[in-house]
Amino acid sequence: MPHLMDQCLELGSRSLGSLDHSETKSEGPLKICSIKAGGMMSLAIDDHGTLWMWGNCPQQSNKNGSSISFESSFIPIPVHDFHGHPVVKVACGSEHVVALVSARETYKGEDLVCYSWGNNNHGQLGLGDRESRVHPEIIEMFNQDSSWDVYEVACGAHHTALLARKKRTNDTLESVCWTFGLGDNGQLGHGTTQSVLKPEPVKELPQQAYLISVDCGLFHTSVVSSVGDVWSWGMEKGLGLCPDASFTGTDAGDAASPLLMSGYGVDGPIFHNPIQVACGAAHTVIVANDGYKLWSWGRGTSGVLGNGKTINCFAPSFVSWPPLTEDFKQSEPKTVGEESNGSKAVAETDRSLSLAMEEIKLLQSKLSIMEQYGGMLHGLVFGKPLYLPGYPNLITEFR
Repeated sequence: MPHLMDQCLELGSRSLGSLDHSETKSEGPLKICSIKAGGMMSLAIDDHGTLWMWGNCPQQSNKNGSSISFESSFIPIPVHDFHGHPVVKVACGSEHVVALVSARETYKGEDLVCYSWGNNNHGQLGLGDRESRVHPEIIEMFNQDSSWDVYEVACGAHHTALLARKKRTNDTLESVCWTFGLGDNGQLGHGTTQSVLKPEPVKELPQQAYLISVDCGLFHTSVVSSVGDVWSWGMEKGLGLCPDASFTGTDAGDAASPLLMSGYGVDGPIFHNPIQVACGAAHTVIVANDGYKLWSWGRGTSGVLGNGKTINCFAPSFVSWPPLTEDFKQSEPKTVGEESNGSKAVAETDRSLSLAMEEIKLLQSKLSIMEQYGGMLHGLVFGKPLYLPGYPNLITEFR
């Protein structure tokens, strides 16, 4: 059951003072603004921009600091390495951490420097080698003088993904996804299964797409653009399915390059107004429609997809949240590509019919609104209800 971290209530100015090399005490208790959980550690950022870590934390294993070990910390401890520069965003994998830190003493929405530390046996730190680090080091591609402004970061088990935009003032925004680390299952999206020690761009993503969110599973990566397009790559066609849940057939196999997830409605993507994409170990969830709707796909074990089933889904499946009313159920998109006895053609037909019904229901709703406005206008002009012979459902009473 949830257990209150009593130590967090006692965290305060003493530790912050050591970060700022000052004995100044804060006026009130610290407030946690962001949290992240990795394979073997947990992280939190407070309202002063201080990063806290607990779980398996990297430590020097000998006096000369030539090797690294991971020792368990049972309470949050501050990371003292940023010298008063606030940590803005952080991500962690199994045993590595990547943080976006303000180049200034206060963060004003830009000029973030990218640091990494921890286990580096696959190059997941992006520092050009496989040596692990006890303390944070700057990834030179994204230092203070870089032409790229990093704004999102995510970590898989042994790989890392970043979103960055060009620092241009009079040009169209250019958004690029950079990845590095373990590439055995194509999770880097570079078209190969080679590991990479420094950040490299995912070149097969459309150049005109502005990416707003990225996340990594154990062995897959997903991004979503501002217009609602979702791309995934890595294990089992970017679905993230682990080997024990793999599927067979002509479509099976890892995706070394980005694949556009099928999820299109009559007028384009069904992921209108996307907010965030998030990856579990072997599944993916996206929140769209300004936060009102959820979709998921990947391994369905233990019901993690939230669609009322425990089978795997190979295309976006509607998440049953919030509790559906009967009217809302009628517009619910059908799950595509489920493991069943039906053929793929039947599934596609069901999906098309579902989308068509959703479109019809939307048009009916618009027609109903037009009827109401028409009735009101007719009543205001003629002082009596609107009646059209042959269309009894268009009788609108005006009160």
